[in-house]
Amino acid sequence: MLRLLIADKGKSDCDAASGLFSELGFAVSISPSALDAMARCQATLPELLIVDAALDGALELIAAVRLLPSGKSVRILYGVAEADLRKLMAAKRAGADDFLLKPFEIKVLHALFDEMLANAKAA
Repeated sequence: MLRLLIADKGKSDCDAASGLFSELGFAVSISPSALDAMARCQATLPELLIVDAALDGALELIAAVRLLPSGKSVRILYGVAEADLRKLMAAKRAGADDFLLKPFEIKVLHALFDEMLANAKAA
């Protein structure tokens, strides 16, 4: 089972996202801060990391994860409430692979992650 870490201080957002991603087949962990998320990544890197744009230290977390051994293998998505080009470019420069528009929609999640989950099951 693929590990997913969601770094987001919003409890209701995390609860909703956790349910959706668990339904897809991810083992979901939640971090309420960038510091906690970094500690978790140092202990065990997830295959997928979603970092909320509103989280204090979000860009620094992304950059720090990329510097970890095997940090380049983590798929990092930047969770945004709106597609603000400046924020998206800053996240890309920090090392994010892509962005994910919030609130998450199950159809979009299936389109993004079904292949990733299928490959993990086949391996």
